[in-house]
Amino acid sequence: MPSDVTFRDAELRSPPLKLLNRLGRLPARVGRNVPSLDPASVVAAACKRAGSDDLGSDSYLEPLTRYLGAIEDEADLTTFGRLAVRGMLVGALVNRIQLHAWAAVHPEIRQEPVEAPWVIVGLPRTGTSLLSLLLGLDPVARTPLQWEASEPIPPPGLADATHDLRIAAYQKQADQLLKLNPAFAAMHPTGAMLAQECVAFFMYDVRTLGLETQALVPSYGRWLETCDMTPAYDQHRTALQALQAAQPTQRWILKTPNHLWCLPSLLACYPDARVVWTHRDPGPVVTSLASLVNTLQRVFTEREDPRPTAEEWRRKARHAIDCGMAFDDGASEDWCVHVQYRDLVADPVGAVKRIHEHFDEEVSPLHERRMVAWMQERPQTAFGRHVYDPADFCWSYPELAEEFSEYRRRYDIAPE
Repeated sequence: MPSDVTFRDAELRSPPLKLLNRLGRLPARVGRNVPSLDPASVVAAACKRAGSDDLGSDSYLEPLTRYLGAIEDEADLTTFGRLAVRGMLVGALVNRIQLHAWAAVHPEIRQEPVEAPWVIVGLPRTGTSLLSLLLGLDPVARTPLQWEASEPIPPPGLADATHDLRIAAYQKQADQLLKLNPAFAAMHPTGAMLAQECVAFFMYDVRTLGLETQALVPSYGRWLETCDMTPAYDQHRTALQALQAAQPTQRWILKTPNHLWCLPSLLACYPDARVVWTHRDPGPVVTSLASLVNTLQRVFTEREDPRPTAEEWRRKARHAIDCGMAFDDGASEDWCVHVQYRDLVADPVGAVKRIHEHFDEEVSPLHERRMVAWMQERPQTAFGRHVYDPADFCWSYPELAEEFSEYRRRYDIAPE
Protein backbone atom coordinates (compact mmCIF):
# COMPACT_ATOMS: atom_id res chain seq x y z
CA MET A 1 0.00 0.00 0.00
CA PRO A 2 1.57 3.35 -1.05
CA SER A 3 2.21 5.70 1.85
CA ASP A 4 1.38 9.37 2.27
CA VAL A 5 4.25 11.69 1.29
CA THR A 6 4.88 15.30 2.34
CA PHE A 7 7.65 17.80 1.67
CA ARG A 8 9.19 16.81 5.01
CA ASP A 9 10.10 13.45 3.49
CA ALA A 10 12.63 15.24 1.28
CA GLU A 11 15.30 15.49 3.97
CA LEU A 12 18.84 14.79 2.74
CA ARG A 13 19.77 11.38 4.17
CA SER A 14 22.91 10.47 2.22
CA PRO A 15 25.88 10.23 4.67
CA PRO A 16 28.48 11.14 1.99
CA LEU A 17 26.51 14.21 0.93
CA LYS A 18 25.96 15.26 4.53
CA LEU A 19 29.72 15.03 5.06
CA LEU A 20 30.30 17.04 1.87
CA ASN A 21 28.02 19.77 3.19
CA ARG A 22 29.78 19.86 6.56
CA LEU A 23 33.17 20.16 4.89
CA GLY A 24 31.83 22.87 2.60
CA ARG A 25 30.91 25.03 5.58
CA LEU A 26 34.59 25.43 6.50
CA PRO A 27 35.69 27.62 3.56
CA ALA A 28 32.34 29.41 3.71
CA ARG A 29 33.25 30.70 7.17
CA VAL A 30 36.06 32.71 5.64
CA GLY A 31 33.92 33.98 2.77
CA ARG A 32 34.84 31.42 0.12
CA ASN A 33 31.93 29.33 -1.06
CA VAL A 34 32.65 26.21 -3.08
CA PRO A 35 32.22 25.34 -5.82
CA SER A 36 32.53 28.65 -7.63
CA LEU A 37 29.31 30.08 -9.02
CA ASP A 38 31.00 32.97 -10.77
CA PRO A 39 29.27 33.42 -14.15
CA ALA A 40 32.57 33.41 -16.07
CA SER A 41 33.54 30.13 -14.42
CA VAL A 42 30.22 28.51 -15.35
CA VAL A 43 30.48 29.69 -18.97
CA ALA A 44 34.09 28.51 -19.23
CA ALA A 45 33.14 25.06 -17.95
CA ALA A 46 30.33 24.82 -20.51
CA CYS A 47 32.59 25.90 -23.37
CA LYS A 48 35.24 23.38 -22.33
CA ARG A 49 32.74 20.53 -22.20
CA ALA A 50 31.12 21.50 -25.50
CA GLY A 51 34.45 22.08 -27.24
CA SER A 52 33.35 25.50 -28.47
CA ASP A 53 32.89 29.01 -27.12
CA ASP A 54 30.26 30.00 -29.71
CA LEU A 55 26.98 30.52 -27.83
CA GLY A 56 25.35 32.30 -30.75
CA SER A 57 24.77 35.53 -28.83
CA ASP A 58 25.17 36.87 -25.32
CA SER A 59 21.42 36.88 -24.52
CA TYR A 60 22.04 34.31 -21.78
CA LEU A 61 24.57 36.48 -19.92
CA GLU A 62 22.28 38.91 -18.07
CA PRO A 63 19.91 36.20 -16.78
CA LEU A 64 22.86 33.99 -15.82
CA THR A 65 24.47 36.83 -13.89
CA ARG A 66 21.21 37.77 -12.17
CA TYR A 67 20.43 34.18 -11.25
CA LEU A 68 23.84 33.45 -9.80
CA GLY A 69 23.81 36.74 -7.92
CA ALA A 70 20.48 35.76 -6.38
CA ILE A 71 21.88 32.33 -5.53
CA GLU A 72 24.70 33.92 -3.56
CA ASP A 73 22.51 36.49 -1.81
CA GLU A 74 19.25 34.61 -1.22
CA ALA A 75 19.32 30.84 -1.75
CA ASP A 76 21.35 29.66 1.27
CA LEU A 77 22.54 26.59 -0.65
CA THR A 78 24.61 23.78 0.77
CA THR A 79 27.77 22.65 -0.99
CA PHE A 80 25.77 19.88 -2.62
CA GLY A 81 23.17 22.43 -3.71
CA ARG A 82 25.86 24.61 -5.25
CA LEU A 83 27.25 21.62 -7.13
CA ALA A 84 23.76 20.78 -8.41
CA VAL A 85 23.06 24.34 -9.58
CA ARG A 86 26.46 24.64 -11.26
CA GLY A 87 25.96 21.31 -13.04
CA MET A 88 22.46 22.32 -14.16
CA LEU A 89 23.66 25.62 -15.64
CA VAL A 90 26.71 24.14 -17.31
CA GLY A 91 24.52 21.48 -18.90
CA ALA A 92 22.04 24.10 -20.15
CA LEU A 93 24.78 26.18 -21.76
CA VAL A 94 26.33 23.07 -23.34
CA ASN A 95 22.93 22.37 -24.90
CA ARG A 96 22.81 25.96 -26.17
CA ILE A 97 26.26 25.70 -27.76
CA GLN A 98 25.46 22.36 -29.37
CA LEU A 99 22.07 23.54 -30.63
CA HIS A 100 23.65 26.64 -32.19
CA ALA A 101 26.38 24.54 -33.82
CA TRP A 102 23.83 22.04 -35.16
CA ALA A 103 21.70 24.81 -36.66
CA ALA A 104 24.79 26.32 -38.29
CA VAL A 105 25.70 23.01 -39.96
CA HIS A 106 22.05 22.18 -40.75
CA PRO A 107 20.51 25.58 -41.58
CA GLU A 108 17.53 23.83 -43.16
CA ILE A 109 16.11 23.04 -39.72
CA ARG A 110 15.18 26.69 -39.28
CA GLN A 111 12.69 26.22 -42.13
CA GLU A 112 10.83 23.51 -40.22
CA PRO A 113 7.29 24.80 -39.66
CA VAL A 114 6.14 24.42 -36.06
CA GLU A 115 2.45 24.65 -36.86
CA ALA A 116 -0.50 25.06 -34.51
CA PRO A 117 1.10 23.52 -31.43
CA TRP A 118 -1.06 22.63 -28.46
CA VAL A 119 0.16 24.86 -25.62
CA ILE A 120 -1.06 24.12 -22.08
CA VAL A 121 -0.59 27.18 -19.86
CA GLY A 122 -2.32 26.25 -16.60
CA LEU A 123 -0.65 26.44 -13.21
CA PRO A 124 1.11 23.34 -11.89
CA ARG A 125 -1.17 20.85 -10.11
CA THR A 126 -4.14 21.67 -12.38
CA GLY A 127 -4.01 18.52 -14.51
CA THR A 128 -1.48 19.82 -17.02
CA SER A 129 0.67 16.66 -16.92
CA LEU A 130 -2.35 14.40 -17.47
CA LEU A 131 -3.62 16.56 -20.31
CA SER A 132 -0.19 16.68 -21.95
CA LEU A 133 0.09 12.91 -21.82
CA LEU A 134 -3.39 12.42 -23.29
CA LEU A 135 -2.86 14.91 -26.13
CA GLY A 136 0.49 13.25 -26.79
CA LEU A 137 -1.20 9.92 -27.48
CA ASP A 138 -2.41 11.32 -30.80
CA PRO A 139 -0.40 9.41 -33.45
CA VAL A 140 0.22 12.61 -35.44
CA ALA A 141 1.41 14.67 -32.47
CA ARG A 142 4.08 14.36 -29.83
CA THR A 143 5.52 15.90 -26.70
CA PRO A 144 9.18 16.61 -26.03
CA LEU A 145 10.48 13.71 -23.95
CA GLN A 146 12.42 14.21 -20.75
CA TRP A 147 15.61 12.72 -22.11
CA GLU A 148 15.38 14.77 -25.33
CA ALA A 149 15.12 18.03 -23.43
CA SER A 150 18.09 17.00 -21.30
CA GLU A 151 20.35 16.37 -24.30
CA PRO A 152 18.70 17.15 -27.65
CA ILE A 153 21.75 17.28 -29.93
CA PRO A 154 22.22 15.38 -32.11
CA PRO A 155 18.45 15.04 -32.46
CA PRO A 156 17.36 11.39 -32.43
CA GLY A 157 16.14 10.01 -35.74
CA LEU A 158 13.32 7.57 -36.34
CA ALA A 159 15.67 4.62 -36.58
CA ASP A 160 17.08 5.07 -33.06
CA ALA A 161 14.24 6.92 -31.35
CA THR A 162 13.61 4.15 -28.80
CA HIS A 163 17.12 2.83 -28.16
CA ASP A 164 19.34 5.90 -28.21
CA LEU A 165 22.06 5.45 -25.59
CA ARG A 166 21.09 8.77 -24.04
CA ILE A 167 17.77 7.27 -22.91
CA ALA A 168 19.42 4.81 -20.54
CA ALA A 169 21.90 7.44 -19.37
CA TYR A 170 19.10 9.86 -18.52
CA GLN A 171 17.06 7.18 -16.79
CA LYS A 172 20.05 6.21 -14.66
CA GLN A 173 20.50 9.83 -13.64
CA ALA A 174 16.78 10.21 -12.91
CA ASP A 175 16.78 7.05 -10.79
CA GLN A 176 19.73 8.36 -8.80
CA LEU A 177 17.94 11.66 -8.15
CA LEU A 178 14.76 9.89 -7.09
CA LYS A 179 16.78 7.66 -4.78
CA LEU A 180 18.19 10.82 -3.25
CA ASN A 181 14.76 12.48 -3.08
CA PRO A 182 12.11 9.69 -3.23
CA ALA A 183 9.33 12.02 -2.07
CA PHE A 184 9.42 13.76 -5.46
CA ALA A 185 8.37 10.54 -7.22
CA ALA A 186 4.95 10.74 -5.54
CA MET A 187 4.46 14.34 -6.67
CA HIS A 188 5.53 14.45 -10.30
CA PRO A 189 5.99 11.83 -13.04
CA THR A 190 9.65 11.23 -13.85
CA GLY A 191 11.13 9.02 -16.55
CA ALA A 192 13.22 9.26 -19.69
CA MET A 193 10.34 8.47 -22.04
CA LEU A 194 7.73 10.64 -20.32
CA ALA A 195 6.61 14.05 -21.53
CA GLN A 196 8.74 17.00 -20.44
CA GLU A 197 7.65 20.57 -19.85
CA CYS A 198 8.85 22.70 -22.73
CA VAL A 199 10.17 25.16 -20.12
CA ALA A 200 13.32 23.03 -20.32
CA PHE A 201 14.15 24.71 -23.65
CA PHE A 202 14.00 28.14 -21.98
CA MET A 203 16.84 26.88 -19.81
CA TYR A 204 19.22 27.33 -22.76
CA ASP A 205 18.78 31.10 -22.38
CA VAL A 206 18.67 30.96 -18.55
CA ARG A 207 15.21 32.58 -18.62
CA THR A 208 13.01 29.98 -17.03
CA LEU A 209 10.70 29.27 -14.15
CA GLY A 210 12.46 25.94 -13.82
CA LEU A 211 15.50 27.59 -12.26
CA GLU A 212 13.34 28.88 -9.42
CA THR A 213 12.20 25.40 -8.48
CA GLN A 214 15.77 24.51 -7.49
CA ALA A 215 16.52 27.46 -5.21
CA LEU A 216 14.78 30.39 -3.53
CA VAL A 217 15.84 33.37 -5.70
CA PRO A 218 13.07 35.99 -5.48
CA SER A 219 15.09 38.82 -7.05
CA TYR A 220 15.74 36.70 -10.15
CA GLY A 221 12.08 35.66 -10.18
CA ARG A 222 10.85 39.24 -10.25
CA TRP A 223 13.27 40.09 -13.05
CA LEU A 224 12.12 37.04 -15.01
CA GLU A 225 8.49 38.11 -14.76
CA THR A 226 9.19 41.38 -16.57
CA CYS A 227 12.11 40.57 -18.90
CA ASP A 228 11.96 40.17 -22.67
CA MET A 229 11.31 36.47 -23.29
CA THR A 230 11.99 36.66 -27.04
CA PRO A 231 15.52 35.18 -26.77
CA ALA A 232 14.17 32.27 -24.72
CA TYR A 233 11.47 31.57 -27.31
CA ASP A 234 14.14 31.66 -30.03
CA GLN A 235 15.96 28.81 -28.27
CA HIS A 236 12.66 27.05 -27.68
CA ARG A 237 11.65 27.14 -31.33
CA THR A 238 15.08 26.11 -32.64
CA ALA A 239 15.11 23.10 -30.31
CA LEU A 240 11.68 21.99 -31.57
CA GLN A 241 12.78 22.50 -35.19
CA ALA A 242 15.88 20.37 -34.67
CA LEU A 243 13.88 17.55 -33.08
CA GLN A 244 11.17 17.81 -35.71
CA ALA A 245 13.61 17.70 -38.62
CA ALA A 246 14.91 14.36 -37.37
CA GLN A 247 11.48 12.98 -36.44
CA PRO A 248 8.76 14.71 -38.47
CA THR A 249 5.56 15.38 -36.59
CA GLN A 250 2.38 17.20 -37.45
CA ARG A 251 1.92 18.93 -34.11
CA TRP A 252 3.70 19.49 -30.81
CA ILE A 253 2.17 19.34 -27.35
CA LEU A 254 3.84 21.95 -25.14
CA LYS A 255 3.21 22.92 -21.54
CA THR A 256 4.52 25.19 -18.83
CA PRO A 257 2.92 27.85 -16.61
CA ASN A 258 5.86 30.04 -17.66
CA HIS A 259 3.81 30.86 -20.79
CA LEU A 260 0.98 32.36 -18.71
CA TRP A 261 2.80 35.59 -17.82
CA CYS A 262 4.34 36.08 -21.27
CA LEU A 263 1.44 35.21 -23.57
CA PRO A 264 2.28 38.00 -26.06
CA SER A 265 5.77 36.52 -26.52
CA LEU A 266 4.34 33.01 -26.85
CA LEU A 267 1.89 34.09 -29.56
CA ALA A 268 4.51 36.17 -31.35
CA CYS A 269 6.62 33.01 -31.66
CA TYR A 270 3.69 30.65 -32.35
CA PRO A 271 0.85 32.83 -33.69
CA ASP A 272 -1.35 29.83 -34.49
CA ALA A 273 -0.86 28.15 -31.10
CA ARG A 274 -3.87 26.31 -29.72
CA VAL A 275 -3.80 27.49 -26.14
CA VAL A 276 -5.37 25.45 -23.33
CA TRP A 277 -5.76 27.03 -19.90
CA THR A 278 -6.51 24.56 -17.12
CA HIS A 279 -8.27 25.79 -13.96
CA ARG A 280 -8.55 24.36 -10.46
CA ASP A 281 -9.43 25.68 -7.02
CA PRO A 282 -6.39 27.84 -6.15
CA GLY A 283 -6.41 26.73 -2.51
CA PRO A 284 -5.15 23.19 -3.08
CA VAL A 285 -3.20 24.29 -6.17
CA VAL A 286 -1.06 26.82 -4.32
CA THR A 287 -0.69 24.59 -1.27
CA SER A 288 0.34 21.59 -3.36
CA LEU A 289 2.73 23.79 -5.35
CA ALA A 290 4.32 25.13 -2.16
CA SER A 291 4.81 21.56 -0.97
CA LEU A 292 6.23 20.43 -4.31
CA VAL A 293 8.81 23.21 -4.59
CA ASN A 294 9.86 22.79 -0.97
CA THR A 295 10.35 19.10 -1.75
CA LEU A 296 12.70 20.01 -4.59
CA GLN A 297 14.65 22.63 -2.66
CA ARG A 298 15.05 20.95 0.73
CA VAL A 299 17.85 18.64 -0.42
CA PHE A 300 19.84 21.63 -1.68
CA THR A 301 19.47 24.28 1.03
CA GLU A 302 20.46 24.96 4.63
CA ARG A 303 17.07 26.60 5.18
CA GLU A 304 14.63 24.49 7.19
CA ASP A 305 11.67 26.87 7.32
CA PRO A 306 9.32 26.02 4.39
CA ARG A 307 7.46 29.33 4.57
CA PRO A 308 9.75 31.61 2.51
CA THR A 309 9.58 29.28 -0.47
CA ALA A 310 5.84 28.78 0.01
CA GLU A 311 5.18 32.54 0.13
CA GLU A 312 7.26 33.15 -2.98
CA TRP A 313 5.36 30.55 -4.99
CA ARG A 314 2.02 31.78 -3.70
CA ARG A 315 3.01 35.21 -5.04
CA LYS A 316 4.18 33.68 -8.32
CA ALA A 317 0.89 31.82 -8.79
CA ARG A 318 -1.03 35.04 -8.22
CA HIS A 319 1.21 36.90 -10.68
CA ALA A 320 0.70 34.24 -13.36
CA ILE A 321 -3.08 34.29 -12.92
CA ASP A 322 -3.19 38.10 -12.96
CA CYS A 323 -1.17 38.17 -16.19
CA GLY A 324 -3.42 35.57 -17.78
CA MET A 325 -6.58 37.45 -16.82
CA ALA A 326 -5.14 40.76 -18.04
CA PHE A 327 -4.36 39.18 -21.40
CA ASP A 328 -7.82 37.60 -21.48
CA ASP A 329 -9.40 41.04 -20.98
CA GLY A 330 -8.05 42.30 -24.29
CA ALA A 331 -8.02 39.12 -26.37
CA SER A 332 -10.61 37.64 -28.66
CA GLU A 333 -13.11 35.34 -26.97
CA ASP A 334 -11.71 32.21 -28.61
CA TRP A 335 -7.98 32.85 -28.02
CA CYS A 336 -7.87 29.78 -25.77
CA VAL A 337 -10.02 26.97 -24.44
CA HIS A 338 -10.65 26.85 -20.70
CA VAL A 339 -10.62 23.42 -19.07
CA GLN A 340 -11.82 22.74 -15.54
CA TYR A 341 -9.74 20.30 -13.54
CA ARG A 342 -12.89 18.66 -12.19
CA ASP A 343 -14.09 17.94 -15.73
CA LEU A 344 -10.71 16.64 -16.85
CA VAL A 345 -10.47 14.21 -13.93
CA ALA A 346 -14.08 13.08 -14.22
CA ASP A 347 -13.91 12.37 -17.95
CA PRO A 348 -10.38 12.71 -19.39
CA VAL A 349 -11.23 11.45 -22.87
CA GLY A 350 -14.33 13.63 -23.05
CA ALA A 351 -12.29 16.66 -22.00
CA VAL A 352 -9.80 16.05 -24.82
CA LYS A 353 -12.66 15.75 -27.28
CA ARG A 354 -14.13 19.07 -26.14
CA ILE A 355 -10.74 20.75 -26.51
CA HIS A 356 -10.52 19.56 -30.12
CA GLU A 357 -14.08 20.71 -30.81
CA HIS A 358 -13.19 24.22 -29.65
CA PHE A 359 -10.63 24.35 -32.47
CA ASP A 360 -12.99 22.73 -35.01
CA GLU A 361 -11.21 19.40 -34.95
CA GLU A 362 -12.13 15.84 -34.02
CA VAL A 363 -10.25 13.26 -32.01
CA SER A 364 -9.35 10.41 -34.35
CA PRO A 365 -10.66 6.92 -33.49
CA LEU A 366 -7.11 5.66 -32.96
CA HIS A 367 -6.29 8.56 -30.64
CA GLU A 368 -9.40 7.82 -28.60
CA ARG A 369 -8.54 4.12 -28.35
CA ARG A 370 -5.03 4.96 -27.19
CA MET A 371 -6.32 7.33 -24.50
CA VAL A 372 -8.78 4.73 -23.21
CA ALA A 373 -6.06 2.08 -23.10
CA TRP A 374 -3.66 4.39 -21.29
CA MET A 375 -6.23 5.39 -18.67
CA GLN A 376 -6.96 1.73 -17.96
CA GLU A 377 -3.32 0.89 -17.27
CA ARG A 378 -2.32 4.17 -15.64
CA PRO A 379 -0.94 3.72 -12.11
CA GLN A 380 -2.55 6.09 -9.62
CA THR A 381 -0.29 6.26 -6.57
CA ALA A 382 2.52 3.83 -7.32
CA PHE A 383 5.08 5.94 -5.45
CA GLY A 384 2.86 7.20 -2.65
CA ARG A 385 0.20 9.86 -2.26
CA HIS A 386 1.19 13.51 -2.06
CA VAL A 387 -0.53 15.13 0.91
CA TYR A 388 -0.31 18.80 1.87
CA ASP A 389 -1.83 21.17 4.40
CA PRO A 390 -1.97 24.98 4.24
CA ALA A 391 -1.28 25.06 7.97
CA ASP A 392 2.26 23.90 7.17
CA PHE A 393 2.83 27.36 5.70
CA CYS A 394 0.68 29.29 8.21
CA TRP A 395 -2.17 29.59 5.69
CA SER A 396 -5.79 28.51 5.59
CA TYR A 397 -8.04 27.52 2.70
CA PRO A 398 -10.58 30.31 3.48
CA GLU A 399 -7.72 32.84 3.32
CA LEU A 400 -6.57 31.51 -0.08
CA ALA A 401 -10.16 31.43 -1.35
CA GLU A 402 -10.53 35.13 -0.54
CA GLU A 403 -7.21 36.06 -2.17
CA PHE A 404 -8.11 34.31 -5.43
CA SER A 405 -11.85 35.06 -5.35
CA GLU A 406 -11.87 37.17 -8.52
CA TYR A 407 -10.15 34.41 -10.48
CA ARG A 408 -12.57 31.77 -9.15
CA ARG A 409 -15.61 33.87 -10.02
CA ARG A 410 -14.46 34.76 -13.52
CA TYR A 411 -13.86 31.16 -14.58
CA ASP A 412 -16.52 29.51 -12.42
CA ILE A 413 -14.00 27.38 -10.54
CA ALA A 414 -15.64 25.06 -8.04
CA PRO A 415 -14.20 24.79 -4.51
CA GLU A 416 -12.65 21.48 -3.52
